[in-house]
Amino acid sequence: MGQKKDLTGSEKSKIVRYLAEGCSSLKIAKLLKRDHRTIKRFIQNSQQGRKKRVEKPRRKITAHELRKVKRAAAKMPLATSLAIFQSCNITGVPKSTRCAILRDMAKVRKAERRPPLNKTHKLKRQDWAKKYLKTDFSKVLWTDEMRVSLDGPDGWARGWIGKGQRAPVRLRRQQGGGGVLVWAGIIKDDLVGPFRVEDGVKLNFQSYCQFLEDTFFKQWYRKKSASFKKNMIFMQDNAPSHASKYSTAWLARKGIKEEKLMTWPPCSPDLNPIENLWSIIKCEIYKEGKQYTSLNSVWEAVVAAARNVDGEQIKTLTESMDGRLLSVLAKKGGYIGR
Repeated sequence: MGQKKDLTGSEKSKIVRYLAEGCSSLKIAKLLKRDHRTIKRFIQNSQQGRKKRVEKPRRKITAHELRKVKRAAAKMPLATSLAIFQSCNITGVPKSTRCAILRDMAKVRKAERRPPLNKTHKLKRQDWAKKYLKTDFSKVLWTDEMRVSLDGPDGWARGWIGKGQRAPVRLRRQQGGGGVLVWAGIIKDDLVGPFRVEDGVKLNFQSYCQFLEDTFFKQWYRKKSASFKKNMIFMQDNAPSHASKYSTAWLARKGIKEEKLMTWPPCSPDLNPIENLWSIIKCEIYKEGKQYTSLNSVWEAVVAAARNVDGEQIKTLTESMDGRLLSVLAKKGGYIGR
């Protein structure tokens, strides 16, 4: 005689409903046309509840194995806990234990996104470092643009939540809800700007020059003394709108030419100290996973955060340039830590 099928989900639901109505197991068996023993077995198992999970004894990790894991983690950046332990020939360790061990000696990090450096790039970075090694960097104006969105960078909305508390609701929008392009500069212990690029304007060589004219030159540079203008060195990266012949000629007519316009090596955001200023501002405006509802509100947050950056912080960034140049030479043109 063939074995009957197990109770279906629908039948189990009916059994629960019939029991709630006061039906006996025998009556339920007749209603469902199933064997009485099958019905009784299901009722008994339901009343017993789930069996408690038996904790298996965890494998102990020796001090020697811990040292092997630490060396493997250093040699295998971004590897999984399983891959690290397997490379050390350590088996039988559950994931929770592996992660607990690694948390004491490492952190979960994302890979940093940087432009690739080839041999030519490294040589140009070294040549740049040698050229400006004796430069007085307190005279250099470091400039750059930054785009800020309403939602902030991906992954920044994470943090600890207390037990029993629910995580706050976060809006989901395409492209971070849109953003604002911001330009600023730093020199010695002074912040120039920030200035907002008009919404909808794409910075090409013409709009970039017009933007500098309306903001940097009219609102800041024009107020400076002749001696300051004579000694100041203007730095900008190699973005197409910056490095075009039109922009270079336009800056030359403003008196920023030859030695007053710093040459810049390719693929070198790590050498520009204003990148660190952008990090300070973004950490402030997006702290605790903050989002914004309008472009004006995120711009106001940028202005407020910039005002809170004091002169000592800016001075620390601009005075770091000597060390950055020495690091570039020591690493033979390779990327440096910022």
